[in-house]
Amino acid sequence: MLIPSEWEFDGGVTWLMNNPGMPAVIAFKVSNPHGEEVFEVFPNIPCFWSNNPMTMGFFPQGSLYFGSEVRPPAPALQVLRELVVPRHRSQVSSLEIVQEEHLPELAQQLKSDIQSSTGGITSTDGGRIRIKYKSGDHEYEEDVFGVVEIARVSTPMMMGAVELINWTADYLFSFRALVGQLDHLSELFMSIVRSFRLNPMWFNRYIQTSQFMIQNQIQQIQNVGQISRIISQTNDQISDMIMSSYENRQATMDRMSDKFSQAIRGVDEFHNPFEEQSIELPGGYDHAWANSLGEYIVTDDPTFDPNIETNLDWQKMKRRA
Repeated sequence: MLIPSEWEFDGGVTWLMNNPGMPAVIAFKVSNPHGEEVFEVFPNIPCFWSNNPMTMGFFPQGSLYFGSEVRPPAPALQVLRELVVPRHRSQVSSLEIVQEEHLPELAQQLKSDIQSSTGGITSTDGGRIRIKYKSGDHEYEEDVFGVVEIARVSTPMMMGAVELINWTADYLFSFRALVGQLDHLSELFMSIVRSFRLNPMWFNRYIQTSQFMIQNQIQQIQNVGQISRIISQTNDQISDMIMSSYENRQATMDRMSDKFSQAIRGVDEFHNPFEEQSIELPGGYDHAWANSLGEYIVTDDPTFDPNIETNLDWQKMKRRA
């Protein structure tokens, strides 16, 4: 990824030896050594839940199920409030949430990618919260983003349908700056997000390692040397399926960065039928109209039609997904 030349990087990959489905997570910070600006990526939080009393009897809430935290699924904003912020900002003082924003468009953008890699009925949710707190001699504002992906698998049993829910809080990252400066730095932070690219060779070996662990029902690999041998034995050739998964994931990240940028700037994207191109208009409105003169109208009224009161040709624009 691209970062300002004088900024510093700190972090990397952490291997989760007890989680075959997610054997590694990435977490890092990119910070300005001459200022207070920080871009941070938090590790994913894999979770599990079920309505099966026997399963929950062996794995009660708060325990680990194949490396996943046992807890019921929750909306993205609740996960950010109750899991992400407390885990990563517990050392600060006077913390308060000053703004929350539900990002359903972001979740919808992720849906096709999730369905390509998980089974069962899937759903997603996205959100952003802004927090303010004191740390040391400074007062900060921080925007924390995240997405919740849920995969439900239902199996008929004699006592009724048993549901297994695997869900993950991911795409967790934040922008931080001194109070009053965060909005002015949004384009800089979004440039970092847009530039992020996965290494396809690393992703290929990661997927193969995960598949090896799942197929062999490995719950714990303590020996780092054994992990190294597994990785060295994986095939360097990237299969069509893994490459497709990589490309889908990368395309998802590109779409997500555009959605985050529009959310931060308070705009929505519509298709202009006259110019056959996209146009960004003030956000928060359900309907938008355009005419051949390059004029636009946004409204929340579903019955509004500007053609009734003018002889201009107004056409309704479709929101870009």
